Amino acid sequence: MTQDAVVFRCLNDQTAEVVVTRATACGSNCASCEACVFQNELKTVARNLVGARPGQRVLIESKSSHVYSAIVLVYIVPILLAVLCCFSAYAAGASEGICVLCTFLGFLLGSVITVLTQRLKKNKNPISFDIIKIN
Repeated sequence: MTQDAVVFRCLNDQTAEVVVTRATACGSNCASCEACVFQNELKTVARNLVGARPGQRVLIESKSSHVYSAIVLVYIVPILLAVLCCFSAYAAGASEGICVLCTFLGFLLGSVITVLTQRLKKNKNPISFDIIKIN
């Protein structure tokens, strides 16, 4: 996965802090709607493989597998557990209220699993970025 960024500062010869502008779902035209309440620029550390200097526009890359595993963990696991618990309760002959409760508990369990997994995984194998090209 690649993204455009700007080098903010060089930390040493091999790493630099880069600023990435986060795209919005509405097409990044924030001046027209002003509905975005989140910061649209993120700073992260990247390995400086091309010797980029502060102020230069660069292309950064991360392993897609790390990003996709985080997407599956955050979006798919809670919903999958909610649906699985709902169908399990329905198959067991539970009432509609119990099925709804089981669905909620399944979603809650999936969310707890996601949070705990991310906390454990964050320090062991963080998503890393490499500067691969100066634009």
